[in-house]
Amino acid sequence: MSEIQWGREKKKTTTRKKMNLKSERRGIHVDQSELLCKKGCGYYGNPAWQGFCSKCWREEYHKARQKQIQEDWELAERLQREEEEAYASSQSTQGAQSLTFSKFEEKKTNEKTRKVTTVKKFFTASSRAGAKKEIQEAKAPSPSINRQASIETDRVSKEFIEFLKTYHKPGQDIYKQCKLFLDTMNHKRDLSIEEQSECAQDFYQNVADKLQTRWKVPPEKVEKAMDQIEKYIMTRQYKYVFCPETTDDEKKDLAVQKRIRALHWVTPQMLCVPVNEEIPEVSDMVVKAITDIIEMDSKRVPRDKLACITKCSKHIFNAIKITKNEPASADDFLPTLIYIVLKGNPPRLQSNIQYITRFCNPSRLMTGEDGYYFTNLCCAVAFIEKLDAQSLNLSQEDFDRFMTGQTSPKKQESDSFSPDVCLGVKQMCKSLDLLSQLNERQERIVSEAKKLEKDLIDWTDGITKEVEDIVEKYPLEIKPKSQALAAIDSENVENDKLPPPLQPQVYAG
Repeated sequence: MSEIQWGREKKKTTTRKKMNLKSERRGIHVDQSELLCKKGCGYYGNPAWQGFCSKCWREEYHKARQKQIQEDWELAERLQREEEEAYASSQSTQGAQSLTFSKFEEKKTNEKTRKVTTVKKFFTASSRAGAKKEIQEAKAPSPSINRQASIETDRVSKEFIEFLKTYHKPGQDIYKQCKLFLDTMNHKRDLSIEEQSECAQDFYQNVADKLQTRWKVPPEKVEKAMDQIEKYIMTRQYKYVFCPETTDDEKKDLAVQKRIRALHWVTPQMLCVPVNEEIPEVSDMVVKAITDIIEMDSKRVPRDKLACITKCSKHIFNAIKITKNEPASADDFLPTLIYIVLKGNPPRLQSNIQYITRFCNPSRLMTGEDGYYFTNLCCAVAFIEKLDAQSLNLSQEDFDRFMTGQTSPKKQESDSFSPDVCLGVKQMCKSLDLLSQLNERQERIVSEAKKLEKDLIDWTDGITKEVEDIVEKYPLEIKPKSQALAAIDSENVENDKLPPPLQPQVYAG
């Protein structure tokens, strides 16, 4: 064999090995480049932002919004122009009727123009005149401010005021800006949740810029201030912007929850999860990770929810490290995170993801470990929603049977457990094995009963067919009734000549 042929064969062998290894990944492998913004800015992307980072998504959103505003302006001008032409041409003939219709159309056009102006004003940079107008609007009594604040809201407010005292003059301005923002949001309840999210993001950006440029606050103190600002305003706005009725967040929550329940049979082996839960320390890490991801729903601040995701992810990395005796890789982390989500089934998962996406400080989602772990969680949820038989290296028939609950994967035999496993787990596995055996016996009994029923039906049909064939071959003929037979001695004319019958005789002695 020549060197060229040998090199080609070696290349083919290497390619086959790579393909085999790739197939063993079971379709869960995600390149780290796929987690970044698809615009190539280097920040983390998000499925909720169609693969863009927060900054690029807002740019794209603003472009689309400006385009929509421009189209609305053109439509309003065209309607106004057509109405004026129609009014001028029909004034002499239509009279009062045309005037009434013109006023109606003018009112409709003005209403549309007012809405377009409101939307455009919402996305324009804040100015002194705008700030004064918002201050005047803020003087109106707000039901949400006058209501009795909850204990948590009072606590957060006191902590926020105490924190701002360390900033002196900038702290007073920050507090005024936050109060103004809350009052403005109270007057914008009729806006969509996306528009309220844009308003919050603009507020974050404006305050951060003022802290750095106007008040010359150091970067590390800016980050702390932004965390406290987010905590203060989102604690007060939580009940209005988390899973609002105007969105389909609740519908998505129910769909994901139902999907995870249907996937309860998925095992760590199917996902290639490099975690050995037989090790007590690893088992504790798994329980802590599940607890953290469930606890996310109890938090009100986006940063606190992100912290729960980060703690969960760190427990996962520790569990993998203990199992493999080496640092965990990104390829090991994502399947394990999917397994944790399937095992924990966190409440209101989609609502929490959407809430973080809409109202978290964008700098946390674009960079850092919080952004990395959050992006992986979004990928895990997207994978669960699209999980199929090929992803788990199962046949479509087995996958459908597992999903419908007709059967479940074979459980681990209780005898193969290590001595350290508690008796409860062993007893549970024995009970599961017994239930599995009873289920198999029940299936066999039902199958045999159906077979017996079919045999009885076939036997009855066969007997009926044979009787019909015999009756058809040998038909029954009914003859007329014959006359009664005469006495056997009726025609005997010599009866009188017969000797008399014998009589019994008695002999003496």
